[in-house]
Amino acid sequence: MTPDQMPPAVDLKLVLLTALLNPVVVVLAFWLGRRADQWQKLPVAAFAAALAGSAAVYLAVWMGVPGLAEVGRAAAGVFIAQFLLGLAWAGAGYRSRRS
Repeated sequence: MTPDQMPPAVDLKLVLLTALLNPVVVVLAFWLGRRADQWQKLPVAAFAAALAGSAAVYLAVWMGVPGLAEVGRAAAGVFIAQFLLGLAWAGAGYRSRRS
């Protein structure tokens, strides 16, 4: 593939903002974190939230929501960012139940 045929790079800020502002990840991770009875279950909650968030991003790209067409090419990056942010939200939910 020649350099003129290469697709443009995906903006990293857009990937992070998509993961950060995805309400599916925030709500699901916090809810699953509150329901967790052991801290070891928090990565599972974060994974489930990231999976649901990725499905929501996929549907949004498929429906043609403006601004998400570029981020559809960086699905793995969005998933990883959603997992890490979901882990933080699940931890916040877990701590809110314990206090």
